[in-house]
Amino acid sequence: MPKTVTKTEALILERQLATYANMMDSLVRIPFTRQGVGLDGAIGTIPVVGDIAGLGLTLVAIFRAWQIGVPISKLLPALKLALVDLGVGWIPVIGDISDIFIRPSRKALDIVHVHLREVHGIQTTDHIDHPILHRMLEKRQQHSAFWRNPVISWLWLRIPDLLGVFVLFWLCVVMYFSARFVWGLFPH
Repeated sequence: MPKTVTKTEALILERQLATYANMMDSLVRIPFTRQGVGLDGAIGTIPVVGDIAGLGLTLVAIFRAWQIGVPISKLLPALKLALVDLGVGWIPVIGDISDIFIRPSRKALDIVHVHLREVHGIQTTDHIDHPILHRMLEKRQQHSAFWRNPVISWLWLRIPDLLGVFVLFWLCVVMYFSARFVWGLFPH
């Protein structure tokens, strides 16, 4: 039966659901996109069994959303998407590719966020975008004023983005020097 949750409980539960959705739908991000590949896509490569397991795991996310008070009527789009994912998943190759783009766990998370925004006024998405870093930051903030500094908190939650910028810069440098080396091999 759904229960009423406090704002703090809602943030924690939404963060748990975000961690789960990331694991299912976007564990490994495709570079330069918001698209990812998760366990649902990996499990879906096993014919029939993988698709049924993917549906079961998605239903866990939908059930969890229902437990925190999201009405089943709001969760129907995520449930329908999960069933479409199951149906298309049985088609070889097309089903495997669709597992990357049909993301029912992410849809359930989006529905939960809209619901919690309406019910609790939760506007921030840091706990959804970087759930593991957010949980670590919250623990650190309990023990140290340093971590409660808004600039430090912001930087901490942007570690993946900052690392991405560093990796892009490094790739550009390597490509530049590699191109110069290859170009130098040919006489002008």
